Amino acid sequence: MTWAEDMVGCLKESDVSLIAFVPDISIAQVTQLLQEDPYFHVVSATREEEAIGIAAGAYAVGRNAAVFMQSSGFGNSINAINSLCIPCRIPIPLFINLRGELNEFNIAQVPMGRSTRPILDVLGITNYTLDDPRKMPALVSGALKLCYASREPLALCMTPLLHEGKLA
Repeated sequence: MTWAEDMVGCLKESDVSLIAFVPDISIAQVTQLLQEDPYFHVVSATREEEAIGIAAGAYAVGRNAAVFMQSSGFGNSINAINSLCIPCRIPIPLFINLRGELNEFNIAQVPMGRSTRPILDVLGITNYTLDDPRKMPALVSGALKLCYASREPLALCMTPLLHEGKLA
């Protein structure tokens, strides 16, 4: 199985059935599988804070949701996470594709890529780095359990070592 197939399996096992995402080629391997699977309701958002709002609304009506975004867009979502998810204890797993890492070709992606994990730490958001396809299923499954048990947002940061990155 591919890393993307493993991730889809982990989401199903954790009863995550709504996926909000901002389209990006680096995560297309997983988002395409999610869109093809009738178990999932997949919503394409125009901005990351919109995806956070969609996922928070799903949780409010009893549905587990996850958000997929790029690290540059994580900056857009910080206010929604800090003013909605954290104080209201809304457990949203954030799958953040880290740009600005190995083989990055766009200099504009480097600062936010470097800043994402330190910002998560400052905000007190538990985060894990997904960089090994063999270890990914255990990390994702455990992180999803923790996210819902703690009722807090949690971030899973995906590196190019996991998905081979974005090509120019």
